[in-house]
Amino acid sequence: MTCVYFRATNSESRSVHIRLHLTTGLSILLCLQTCAVGVAADGLPDELQLILSHPIVDVDQVLTDVRRLTAARVAPMPEAASREAWEEYADATRRAVLDRVVFRGVPPEWRQAGLGVEMLDQIEGGPGYHIRKLRYEVIPGTWVPALLYLPDKVTGKRPVFLNVNGHDASGKAAEYKQARCIHMARNGVIALNTEWFGMGQLATAGFAHGRMNQLDLCGTSGLSLFYLALSRGLDLLLSLDQADPERVGVAGLSGGGWQTILISALDTRVSLCNPVAGYSSFRTRIDNFSDLGDSEQTPVDLGLTADYSQLTALLAPRAVLLTYNEKDDCCFAAAHALPPLIDAAGSIYRLYGTADRLRTHVNSDPGTHNFQIDNRQALYRMIRDHWFSGDDAAFPGIEAPTAAELKSASELDVAPASSSRDFQAVALGLAESLPRAEHRPADTAAVETWRSRETARLHNVVGLRRYSVTAEQLTQETHSETTVTLWRLKLGGDWTIPVTELSRNSPAKAALVIGDRGRSALSQEIAALLVSGHRVFAVDPLFIGELTIRERGYLWALMIATVGERPLGLQAGQVLSVADWIAGPRGMPELSLVTSGPNSSVIGLVAAALDRTRIPRVETHDPLTSLKQIIERGDSVEQSPALFCFGLLEATDVPLLRELAAP
Repeated sequence: MTCVYFRATNSESRSVHIRLHLTTGLSILLCLQTCAVGVAADGLPDELQLILSHPIVDVDQVLTDVRRLTAARVAPMPEAASREAWEEYADATRRAVLDRVVFRGVPPEWRQAGLGVEMLDQIEGGPGYHIRKLRYEVIPGTWVPALLYLPDKVTGKRPVFLNVNGHDASGKAAEYKQARCIHMARNGVIALNTEWFGMGQLATAGFAHGRMNQLDLCGTSGLSLFYLALSRGLDLLLSLDQADPERVGVAGLSGGGWQTILISALDTRVSLCNPVAGYSSFRTRIDNFSDLGDSEQTPVDLGLTADYSQLTALLAPRAVLLTYNEKDDCCFAAAHALPPLIDAAGSIYRLYGTADRLRTHVNSDPGTHNFQIDNRQALYRMIRDHWFSGDDAAFPGIEAPTAAELKSASELDVAPASSSRDFQAVALGLAESLPRAEHRPADTAAVETWRSRETARLHNVVGLRRYSVTAEQLTQETHSETTVTLWRLKLGGDWTIPVTELSRNSPAKAALVIGDRGRSALSQEIAALLVSGHRVFAVDPLFIGELTIRERGYLWALMIATVGERPLGLQAGQVLSVADWIAGPRGMPELSLVTSGPNSSVIGLVAAALDRTRIPRVETHDPLTSLKQIIERGDSVEQSPALFCFGLLEATDVPLLRELAAP
């Protein structure tokens, strides 16, 4: 055993010693010795930081817990014994995804709005086609620029094709996307090249994908704007006199592949689609972290309602080409992403006797994340075979050179609308009338009824879960006046929570302390509590301190939300479960909750509002004063994922939480 000594001197010249006994396990033994009785709060923080920084749980424990939770809640692929049984399931699933996920909380006027299109100038294309610039309205006041590639000579009804792009800063000017549209238009297919939120001409901070969650906070699906941008694009194409409604296609790379599966699975007007390296099953993502998707790809409650395996099967019996890349250096590599999708969809296509309409293509040259010529020509062959009876003369499977016809981004720029609302502007508009909560009644007799209604609504929004607690004491050492005990708590078999307990002189009061930066940063607050006669329980709940997932942890928060849980509800439930343990086995029913930081203040107030008997007092340091600050500051989900709890601002706000938490 090795002993390491540290000395600090406070402003009153009292020396403080810490001795750390270092062993091979997780335990830490310490003693605090003082030359005088009653060390002041300012003599403790440096030493406490060493104590509070000691790890209690295994480094990967929280990731293990999160993966277990999400895997158990992803919607399973059903077994369909007949075509009729499948169609019943497919119809119900489409309705459920649209109603519960895509259009949840969406104002009726968004869905009912007519197609708003402004056709602008025409520019020269190349031999056999021309390009028309335009913009169309997604929701009232939000516009998307686009390019319509039109054959010069159109006879009869022609196929139409929606070409979407992914996370490419070039947006609609991406060369591989221009080449695709050119080949289609040259050969008689009307092609629409749309801009995507956050890319190309829409590459603004207000359209950053993590800001779609600002709408979620307001109780309005941020996913709806993504979906409506796609469905309005189809509306536009099908409004053309030359459009053939039986031949409607969609294709795109990466985020464009995700757009392709979303609209094609849910909108049966699409008869042929080609998602390229754009998605995998949620179950696949749990084991392959490269596939974890952004906000739009992992929307609230989608994984609980329908996995991407089911969405792929919903394409049956329509024509689909699933394209993946052998050595994908981004995400969705063919070896792990493709087989589960084929397993799910293949059986359904066989029910219809249309297995030939389900195709796959694995690109090996270059094999990286791409929609280059090999992948494009796989699409062209698909179009030729399913829409042109395999006639290569009618629609060639080989792409003629297009380099001389490619245009610069500036040449393809579309004049913007005089005003257009991005995600943040839309969210600010929604937030103006929120929350929708009732005001506290003046009549004292009615307060408890009001409180019951509001807490029930809050409980429903955050999905609070309470857990039984099994406590494992790791170490305990008492020296002079301070005793430190390290605890590892198991919450209901789901979570492992670290707790550092500190006390001096058998206190009668207890305080549970949480902070945005973890318990290791709470030494000042804890020192003051110890000196004022509290037994202190320093806790790190999910996504905080020791329970932080170090790399892109917000993506796991999105995964939790997509399978029907809410990170904020889990955090508040963990705090209340630890409070139950403190009041019961630890015998300290008189409990205060102390929080440090804006995120922790909301966790604490939600916990106290939902059980003010267990937590009768809350003290917040550096708190959030209103959930509207999140939108006004332009925060995105990457910064504080738990606060973007769907519908939280619609149901409540910080001042109301304080009222509900008040004794």
